[in-house]
Amino acid sequence: ALLGGAMGKLQSKVSFHPAKYRADGSVEETGPVRAARQLGPVHTDAVAAVAALTPDLCVSGGRDKSVAVCRWRSGAALRRFVGHQREVTKVTSAHDSNRVFSASRDKTVMMWELHRTSGPSQRFPGHDLVVTGLAVSPDALQLCTGSRDNTVCKWDIETGECLGRAAISRNLVTHLCWVPGGPYVVQTSEDKTIRVWDSRQLQVAHAFPAQRHIQTSCDVSPDGRLCLSTSSGCAGEGGEATLWDLRQTRDRVQEYKGHFQTTTSCIFLPRGPALAPSIATASRDSTVKVWERDTGGRG
Repeated sequence: ALLGGAMGKLQSKVSFHPAKYRADGSVEETGPVRAARQLGPVHTDAVAAVAALTPDLCVSGGRDKSVAVCRWRSGAALRRFVGHQREVTKVTSAHDSNRVFSASRDKTVMMWELHRTSGPSQRFPGHDLVVTGLAVSPDALQLCTGSRDNTVCKWDIETGECLGRAAISRNLVTHLCWVPGGPYVVQTSEDKTIRVWDSRQLQVAHAFPAQRHIQTSCDVSPDGRLCLSTSSGCAGEGGEATLWDLRQTRDRVQEYKGHFQTTTSCIFLPRGPALAPSIATASRDSTVKVWERDTGGRG
């Protein structure tokens, strides 16, 4: 449950050469494999969330109720924010800023300033249960949050004012992602549905067909054209990731099957000049898999 050690192992495996690690678990023998770097612990208990802050910094939160900012290359912790009363469930940051946001089981969201020495610079109370979704608008002016209380809320970051609140029965939010360059927010739910919200009126603009299993997380491509969702699973049933088209067709584009337990997170990987577009998924089966985005890792 140590962020430093986990990040060191993941960095050594994935960033060294993503093409070497296929989704079927085989390894392409093209050169020496780096030894995993063991970095010092950042948290004193399980880490629940991690996100990029700058190219050199990342932010994390966990069961020790704290939020930490560290250099991912060295593992050095720069800041540690304490203020939540219960476990931190999600963290994110505002684009091109020093602002960090954290959600918690204490039903609140807090904003932290990287160079501020005191407590949170803004609080966003209002949910009735644990906050499980957190996304910042591309212009860094608004915040969208979701909860197991079946609601999605929109906030003014500067004032902390709640600008809107929408409730849908059984919509237990699991994750939120703001679509780059637009007003739309993608949301996954325990009701097996992926919804696309229009943040302007805080209304559902589109809902993809319900999946077979709980949808646990999502990510949106940098160009805003595609989104990923992941599913719960057990003993080889479920656990798939799904690629969706966010444009007019809004079809399912690809499915990625290979995890044996719940797939907990997903990400679009930066594209190298000689590499096919790729994604990565992490699962409770103790694996991180890298897939070719357009083929599903087959061929």
